[in-house]
Amino acid sequence: MKRFFKYFGWFLLAGLVYGIVVNYPKLELISGFAAKSVASAHFLDHRSLETINQTDNDLPLVRLAKNSFDELGKFATSSVYGLKERKAIYREGLGATLIDDSFDTSLPYEIPKRAQPGIALPYPLGTLPEKDSVFSNIERQKLQSVVENAFDQNGEKTKRTRAIVVLYKDHLIAEKYAPGFDKNSKILGWSMTKSITGTYFGILQHQHKIDINKAAPIKEWQNDDRQKITLNDLLHMNSGLEWEENYEKICDATQMLFKSRDMSRVQLEKPLVGKPNQSWNYSSGTTNLLSGILRKQFESHQQYLDFWYSSLLDKIGMYSAVIETDMAGNFVGSSYGWATARDWAKFGLLYLHQGNWNGEQIFDKNWAKYVSTPTLTSNGSYGAQFWLNAGGKFPSVPREMYYCSGFQGQMVAIFPQQDLVVVRMGTSEDFDFNGLLHGIVNSIKK
Repeated sequence: MKRFFKYFGWFLLAGLVYGIVVNYPKLELISGFAAKSVASAHFLDHRSLETINQTDNDLPLVRLAKNSFDELGKFATSSVYGLKERKAIYREGLGATLIDDSFDTSLPYEIPKRAQPGIALPYPLGTLPEKDSVFSNIERQKLQSVVENAFDQNGEKTKRTRAIVVLYKDHLIAEKYAPGFDKNSKILGWSMTKSITGTYFGILQHQHKIDINKAAPIKEWQNDDRQKITLNDLLHMNSGLEWEENYEKICDATQMLFKSRDMSRVQLEKPLVGKPNQSWNYSSGTTNLLSGILRKQFESHQQYLDFWYSSLLDKIGMYSAVIETDMAGNFVGSSYGWATARDWAKFGLLYLHQGNWNGEQIFDKNWAKYVSTPTLTSNGSYGAQFWLNAGGKFPSVPREMYYCSGFQGQMVAIFPQQDLVVVRMGTSEDFDFNGLLHGIVNSIKK
């Protein structure tokens, strides 16, 4: 028996060593993901380390990381079995940034200047409390049942929904949160941030400051075939540039998010592998390249920082919103936008109103049509930094519905014909979105 336990112990040790060797190249990415997640979730949304470990970092391999944070120093550290420790720092106004050993934390930095005077209208068009709404065409019990069914019951962890918000005809008609979350909880939208980033090009075009049909203003491309790539191509993920986005492995996207100092340059440095406007390929690198292009539209870094809030987020009262930056000071427009579920719904409502917010046209009304028109070669699945249902991904949902989408099942769904916005935030993509959206639409009689 002693011999059995001896060999069994050696077997376990060999398995552990094998696991570390096989996954060693991933350790820096694992600890990077974990440290960034802890710093953001704690300092932006005040979640406890226990909650973060159990609900944010409980992903395969990521759950191996040992995490801690320093409340006074405002940073988080993570490592895997003591290896590849990574650090993420929090700076008020900029959120959390994953840093490397060469990053000088003592250097001064600029932060966005935000004006938040409040909008004297009830939510969602303003910042006052919502008013009770009565619509005779809404089957309230059916709507409530559909929303309730989107959440886990009795300690289950399958649906993993954190928040549902439903707006209809500029009124809040349904809202529910998982335990530990409420209307003030800031939640990471992941790739829903792409839709925000793309919107700034619509704003600048409306202001006659940019032309999206012109070639991308990138000097490094002027001596090769990349000079043919337009801003329109980039907005549609249709540039033809090389990119791999596969979060199950080490790829361009994971290397960019968890190792790059300047995320705006990663896609910029990739070669052409297809033809512009004929080669759709989803790319977080492209959106961060767009963020870098936005930065060059302004005379100073401060103007770039301010513009993201003054022209859009604060203008529509998304006061909870924070877009985090990389080490080079770029907004990580692909992935790192935080806001309450209610504020994410405001963003959807802006598009439902075709860019008009309380009488002010923030972007041209045709921009909403532009972003919701299918990209060539995307099979009706993608527009301009928005996902589409034109190809019927959700078969029981109107085809004209389009949406912001993010990792782990974040969604802002916009229904132009139904005058409806639906927000779902959670930590699982294995979720019946078709059933949720179909149920909500069907609870509203025509």
